[in-house]
Amino acid sequence: MGTYTASKSRTQGRESWSVIFRHPARLDLSGKVGRRVRRGLGTTDETEADRLVAQLSELLADSDFWDPTARQRAEEHFDARVVDIFFDGIEGRRLNFQQIRDEALPLPDAELDYRTVLLLGTTGAGKTTVVRQLLGTDPETERFPSTSTAKTTVADTELIFDPSPAYRAVVTFVGRDEVIDYLTECVSEAALAAFRKADTREVARRLLDHPNQRFRFSYILGRGLFAVDNDDVDDDDATAEAALEIPASIDLDETARVISHAIEALRELVAAHETAARDALLSDENDERVLEELIEETLDGELRGDERFHQIVDDLFDEIEKRFDLLTVGDVRRNRQGWPISWYWKTEERAALLKAASRFSSNYAPLFGTLLTPLVNGLRVAGPFAPSWIEGPPPSLVLVDGEGLGHTPTSAAALSTSVSKRIEEVDAVVLVDNATQPMQAAPVAAMKALITSGNASKLIFCFTHFDLVTGDNLPTFSDREAHVRASGENVLKAIGEDLGPFAERIVRQRLERGCFFVGGIDSPLDLDKKPGRRSVEQLTALLRAIDEVTGRPEPTEIRAVYDRANLVLAVREAAHSFHELWHARLGLGFNSQVPKEHWTRIKALSRRFAEGWDDEYDKLKPVAELKRELDEQIYRMLQQPLRWEGGEPTEDEKQQVIDDFANAIAREVQALSGRRMNEDRRAAWREAFAQAGIGSTFVRARIISSDIYDRAAPVPNVTPSPDQNTFLHEVTSAVEAVADETGVRLV
Repeated sequence: MGTYTASKSRTQGRESWSVIFRHPARLDLSGKVGRRVRRGLGTTDETEADRLVAQLSELLADSDFWDPTARQRAEEHFDARVVDIFFDGIEGRRLNFQQIRDEALPLPDAELDYRTVLLLGTTGAGKTTVVRQLLGTDPETERFPSTSTAKTTVADTELIFDPSPAYRAVVTFVGRDEVIDYLTECVSEAALAAFRKADTREVARRLLDHPNQRFRFSYILGRGLFAVDNDDVDDDDATAEAALEIPASIDLDETARVISHAIEALRELVAAHETAARDALLSDENDERVLEELIEETLDGELRGDERFHQIVDDLFDEIEKRFDLLTVGDVRRNRQGWPISWYWKTEERAALLKAASRFSSNYAPLFGTLLTPLVNGLRVAGPFAPSWIEGPPPSLVLVDGEGLGHTPTSAAALSTSVSKRIEEVDAVVLVDNATQPMQAAPVAAMKALITSGNASKLIFCFTHFDLVTGDNLPTFSDREAHVRASGENVLKAIGEDLGPFAERIVRQRLERGCFFVGGIDSPLDLDKKPGRRSVEQLTALLRAIDEVTGRPEPTEIRAVYDRANLVLAVREAAHSFHELWHARLGLGFNSQVPKEHWTRIKALSRRFAEGWDDEYDKLKPVAELKRELDEQIYRMLQQPLRWEGGEPTEDEKQQVIDDFANAIAREVQALSGRRMNEDRRAAWREAFAQAGIGSTFVRARIISSDIYDRAAPVPNVTPSPDQNTFLHEVTSAVEAVADETGVRLV
C-alpha cells in the first residue's frame, strides 16, 4: 500500500487555496482505489492552508481513519474542514435536494386544495410552451421557461401559482463530484475523438457537450473559438432587452483560450499514449471493430492515469466555478469547501426574478458562457402567475415541467425511476404531443407506464400545433379534431393487443373525456381572432379538467380472485424479457432489435451505480426496465382473474379493482427493483466498474450479467437456486401483502 499525502494549489487569478490528494477509500474514474480529489480549503491565508494540508496528510497516513465510522473520532483530532473533505463521498450520505428546496420554498399545504400537474412529452412537442401559456409569461420578453426543439429541461422545474404579491425562487445545484465526473467523461470523449482523427470542431463538441445531452458545458463555458452562427440549440428569437447581460467579470476570451489549450493538450496526450496502448494489446483479434474497441479502452485507462489529463479537467472546472460569481442577487448557500448547494431570492419585481431565474434555465445561445443551466438539479418558482386570457381567479396549481421523453425508437422504452415516482406523487399528468404527426413511441411508452402502474385515470391529453393540421378534407375544427383522434386509433389497438382490453379501455376513456387541442400557442393568443379564441377555450377546458381531478374512488365491495401460479408465470416472463434485452446490449447474445452498446456507455452506467449517484445512464435504465417488465406482466395477469366475488361487477368496477391493485403493486415493485438492482448489488457494480486492461470490456459485461442481473432478477425455473427463490419470494410476498390490504384474494 502506497503512502497518501496532500498538497496545496491555487489557480491563477484566484485568491483562495485548494488541496489535492489521492483518496485511499474511493475509486477513481478508472475503477481503481485512489480517486484524485481537489477541494477548496475555504481560506486565502497561505499559513492557514499549510496547516490544513498538514492535517489532511496526517489523516491520510493513518488507515484507522479511512472507514466511514471513524468520522466522529476524526472530528476530535482535525479541523472540521479537513474532516468534511475526507469523508465526503465515503459515508453514503447524500444531500436531499428536494428537502433543501422545501425548506426555502415549501410546496402548498394539502388543505389549500392545490393540484400538482406533471407535464410529459417528447422533446420539441411543446410541453414547455404549454407551461408558458398557463403561467402567463411572455414568449418574447420573458422567455420563461426556456423552449427548444433540442433537449432543454433536464432538471425538474416546479412552478407554483401563489396569490401573494412576492415572487420567490429556489435553485439547488448538482454536487461538485458529479460535475467533475461528467466533465471528466467529456474530456475522455474528446480524447477518443482526437484518437479517431476527428477535426478540431468535433473534438470541441465532444469536450463541451456530454454524450447524453444532460450536461451541456457549452452553456457554461461558451463554444470558444468553435461557435457557429447556425447553432440549433436556441430556438427562441428573443429581443435584446429580454436577454441577460454578459457581465464584465466573465472573460469569455480567456475561457476560449482555456478550451483551445485543452484540445491541444489532449491531442498531445493521445499522441503520447496511443502507440503504447496499441503495443500493449499484442492481440490476434481479427475483428477490426473489436480490436479498435480494445485499443480505445486501453488508451482511456492510460490517459486517466496521467496527471496532465486531470490538469485539463481542473482548468475547465475552474472556469466553470467562476460562473457562480454571477450570482450577485439572492442568497447562496455553500458547503465548507465553497461549492454552492442552493440559491434563494425573494422580490416583488417579476421581471427581475424571471431574469435572474433565466440564469438557471435559459438556453439562449448569445448567453452561452454565462449560464448555469446544466449545474441545476432543481428549480422552484412561486408567484402570482396567471394566464393573460383567464377569467376569474387564477388556478391553484403546481406545474412540474421535467425532462423531455426523448425520441426512443420503441414503445417498450422505460420511464426513468424519477419520473415514475413523480407520477405517483402528482394529481394529474398532461401528456403533450404534436397533432401534426402520428403518436411516437415515447409518448406511447409513457401511456403504458401510466396504465400498468394503475395511474391512467390521471392522464390528460394536450395536442399542440393544431393550427397546422390542415387539408381539403378537414374544413372545420371538428373535422380536424376527429382526424387527430382517429390517428390514435392504431395506438389504442396496439396497446390493447399488448397489455389487454382494460388497458385499451381506460386510455379510450381518457381520450374521450380529457383531450384538448391547441395551436399558435408559441405567441400571445389573440382573442379577436377565431384560432386564438379556440385555443383559449381549449386551455380553459384543460384547466377545468385538472381542477376536477379527484383522488381514487372509495373501494368497491367487489373482490377479484387470482391464481397464484399465474403470478409465478408473470414473474418468470418478466425476468426472461429483462435478461433477453440486456444479453444483447452487453454483447453476450444476439437480438436483431437490440444493438450491442458501446463499452464507454456500459462503463458509464457501471460508474453511476458504483458511485451511488444514479440508477441509469441515458437510455440504459436497468432498474426502470425491471420495474417495467414486472408491471406489464403483472398487469396482464390482473385482467384474468379466476372469478369475481361480492356480486357481478360492472366494467367500471372491474377497471377500478384492477387499477387500484396494479397501483399498489407498482409502488412495491418500484422499491423492490431499486433495492435488488442497486443497493443490494453495489459491491458487484464497483467490481464491474473497476475492470481495466485487456479484455476488461468483456469481463465487465459478464459481471453485470452474472453477478448483478442474474442475482437481482433470476429467471425462476424447475431447478431453483437461493437467488431465484429469494427474488420470486420477494415479488410474490409483496403482491400478497398488497392483496391483503386491498381485499384481493390469491389462491
